[in-house]
Amino acid sequence: MWNTIVSDNLKSAVNRSSRYEADINRSFNDFARHYNCVINPTRSYAPQDKAMVENAVHLAYQRIYYLLREMTFFSLEDLNREIAVLLERYNNLLFKRKESSRIELFQSIEREYLKALPADTYELKDYKRAKVQKMGYVYFSPEKCYYSVPYRYIGKETMIHYTRSRIEIFYNHERIALHPRNLTKGSYITNADHLSSTHKFYSEWSPEFFRKKALPHGEYVLACIEKILASHDYPEINYKRSLGIIHLHRAYGSGRLNNACKRALDTDSCSYLRIKNILKNNMDRLLLSVNELEPQKPHIPFHSNIRGASAYE
Repeated sequence: MWNTIVSDNLKSAVNRSSRYEADINRSFNDFARHYNCVINPTRSYAPQDKAMVENAVHLAYQRIYYLLREMTFFSLEDLNREIAVLLERYNNLLFKRKESSRIELFQSIEREYLKALPADTYELKDYKRAKVQKMGYVYFSPEKCYYSVPYRYIGKETMIHYTRSRIEIFYNHERIALHPRNLTKGSYITNADHLSSTHKFYSEWSPEFFRKKALPHGEYVLACIEKILASHDYPEINYKRSLGIIHLHRAYGSGRLNNACKRALDTDSCSYLRIKNILKNNMDRLLLSVNELEPQKPHIPFHSNIRGASAYE
């Protein structure tokens, strides 16, 4: 059995009224779907379509609003408290032609037809269109931040449904991503399952990640990487330099790379190009340092001579 909401044709509920197929406001439609209801607006200028509701409003004015009209309240809580008292009294009144009250009819007949409410209360939604960027994120303009979607949707046009607490991303009416809303401007909100293997590798980049990568290749490789990471350049540039140096072991082996890094540290020139040139020119194979290769001047002692003779005589 369907629960039906019969509404007027007010603009906040119905975008375009029609006798046969009304265009329902998207937010109102989402509200009804959340509570497992359907919306069936009345015909325009036909209050008889909801005569019971009109009569109930009229009775509520008589039994509740009319009694409040000359009372003064100093807070909304006080007003609501008095309305609750009058509402309970109204629901307990016996019908003139029935030996029962509204609350008794509800408990004995209507209650059993009610369905359980959803676990989550409905939150009002707003909507924005967004194209999935090459890096696998959609741009969310209210907070100027990015939310990830599965990488196979790169280049697709999506619809973002957002509330105060969450972000839902839809493609062809199918939800492809769900994130808690992040109010930090410029942030990237990522679900690791959305990323391709390449993106997952990049997302793991950090100073500790590169230290762990460098350690198996030797102490001098690690020292060189730490020196690069400690520089004041943009972090991603340092990450690329570090990755390039570590990858040199594929062509030259860990031992040679470690020796090349030692030579680079000795000359205080830890850079990818410098270390690559050391390996390419086999400078890492030399056992002597640069200082050891320089020719040494002979040491000649000086002897004084009373006749002023040369010390070389």
